Amino acid sequence: MTRPLLGRRELLRSASGLVASIAAGRHALGAPAPASGAPGRPMAPLSERAPAEHPARALHERLTGISATPLGELDGTITPSDLHFTRHHAGIPAVDPSRFELLVHGLIDRPTVFRLDELRRLPSRTVTCFIECAGNGLPAVRSAARDRTPGDIDGATSNSEWTGVALRTVLDEVGVKPGARWLLAQSEDAGRYARSIPIEKALDDALLAYGQNGEPIRAEQGYPLRLVLPGWEGSASVKWLRRVELGERPWLTRDETARYSTILRDGRVRLFDFELGPKSIITSPAYPRTVDVGWWEIRGLAWSGAGRIARVEISVDAGATWQDARLDAPVLPRAHTRFRYPWRWDGGATALCSRATDERGQVQPSWQEFSAARAPGNDYHNNHVRGWRVESDGRVWFERG
Repeated sequence: MTRPLLGRRELLRSASGLVASIAAGRHALGAPAPASGAPGRPMAPLSERAPAEHPARALHERLTGISATPLGELDGTITPSDLHFTRHHAGIPAVDPSRFELLVHGLIDRPTVFRLDELRRLPSRTVTCFIECAGNGLPAVRSAARDRTPGDIDGATSNSEWTGVALRTVLDEVGVKPGARWLLAQSEDAGRYARSIPIEKALDDALLAYGQNGEPIRAEQGYPLRLVLPGWEGSASVKWLRRVELGERPWLTRDETARYSTILRDGRVRLFDFELGPKSIITSPAYPRTVDVGWWEIRGLAWSGAGRIARVEISVDAGATWQDARLDAPVLPRAHTRFRYPWRWDGGATALCSRATDERGQVQPSWQEFSAARAPGNDYHNNHVRGWRVESDGRVWFERG
């Protein structure tokens, strides 16, 4: 059954129990060690992480560019720029910003080449949103291996503050002809990666981004200019953007026909399946952590391409019952949302899992529901419920569902 959100008194008792549980495990406190009187190190031009902190992306493929954000090692919702996941197909091009040009042509009134400084002069906007690879979570679909961290499972999603000019602003400058229904976004990379985008999305919230988290976009993320399509699969947010062409129909490029389509169990194919469904993952406790008997705060991330996360439910008994987690503010549309839930472990073997619902009413499916709807081997947009098995000895392992 589904229980209501914890009441204020119960929540306070849970928090008190959590604090007491932590305190009980400490050694008797004595006087603190004397502070050092020696001066610290001087500042550097760029700040560095503390010596004891060294989060790093998992590099799965160096040549083709597959790396994962260490979700289980991060707090909050904004992904540090240097830990943003990476996916590319032909290496990272070196683009000289002083020579950069964006060609906009096709079914428009005034074909135009924009330099970077000209784009920066146009009215700008900033949006916080996630970017997620269409294949994020492949390890969870293809293998039931237990020794996977949250980053190993779902690390191909990252959440940033993007700054740039609305694509609509640029299209208004060049004048879109009535027959234009699609546009082609092409990359500067060696493979000339390209995707077809419906004109409705281009005129809605598409962004030509040159800034990320308050600084220029990192080279791996498309410097000096990339397309950002909030809520849509990351493969459509073309990096190192060099050309935008408007036309009457999709181009059906190799990059959008050889991969990224959704094949259903009944044989139908959704060729352009852009929007990402509701998804969540518990980031703590998770492998390789072990737990002790007592109070823990279950923490995780939820997101949806349809808009805001409306609800996250937690099960501490392998899906038998569900209870509402608390969502940290602000809950932004098409962005990572942090959730929390107090849990007292009694030492028995169990499984933890989370289930997200977005503002459109879409509910994150179970593994059984997801696999029943898809053709065997089709594993894009896999947003099924993820779980963590807790053994009686406190070890935590990944459990697919």
